[in-house]
Amino acid sequence: MSIQHRRPGADEDSSPRGDFPRAEQEQTVWLVLPAYNEAENLAPLLDRVRLAWSGRFPFRVLLVDDGSRDETVSVAEDASRQMPVDIVRHERNRGLAAAIRTGVQEVCRRAGDRDVIVTMDADNSHPPELVATMIERLRAGYDLVIASRFVRGGREEGVPWRRRMLSRAAGLVFRSVCPIRDVRDYTTGFRAYRASLLKELWSLHGDRLVESTAFSVMTEILLKARELQPRIVEVPLVLRYDLKSGASKMRLGRTIQDYAQLLRRQAGFRRFKRRGLQ
Repeated sequence: MSIQHRRPGADEDSSPRGDFPRAEQEQTVWLVLPAYNEAENLAPLLDRVRLAWSGRFPFRVLLVDDGSRDETVSVAEDASRQMPVDIVRHERNRGLAAAIRTGVQEVCRRAGDRDVIVTMDADNSHPPELVATMIERLRAGYDLVIASRFVRGGREEGVPWRRRMLSRAAGLVFRSVCPIRDVRDYTTGFRAYRASLLKELWSLHGDRLVESTAFSVMTEILLKARELQPRIVEVPLVLRYDLKSGASKMRLGRTIQDYAQLLRRQAGFRRFKRRGLQ
């Protein structure tokens, strides 16, 4: 793994999770973008980020390039001339879960406790314009804000039916087996965290915060965050899959298997907790 620094990092802060800053200048918004062969999609996404966020709040982009063979890194380097972009590189493709693990590890090292950490897909299907609303919810007292397709006002456009069915089925199963109050979208990668929450999770779990190997990684992080009893709220997400160029990198069979393994780990964890309480 190699790291390219485009700007100096944010200073560390040790304030408690509940103490969120009142002034924008006291915080930085960190955008973690896992990317694999996303050159076509990354350029318009970073343009949207720059236009939507510049002048509204301090921010930094942390791009995790997962061994791309296209011009993804060059696009990010070009964007760094106009906005703060740092690049972390995997020398070979290791998959979404590994890219998320690297991104979380690196952003937890750099971010102050009062900062905000946003995770988002790099394929231009998530609207960065929504982040201002998500930050408002954090300021209102929430610890985690989920951009949800499954609340009033949320929807999907251009998503293949198999992927829609998988998201809905996974949500139904996890809501039944691992219910979290006020959460309907368990699988979305578009979230805003108080940095203190994500840093606490990393401190507790380390590399094992992400044990998944594929697309269940975001569900896994959410379920582990649940143990800290964070205050969670969802905001409507219009997922614009029709804006994405190129084929999906999700492999349906492997993803289903990954979700099944996550369910087994959760079942084992619940049995372990029950024994500990006896």
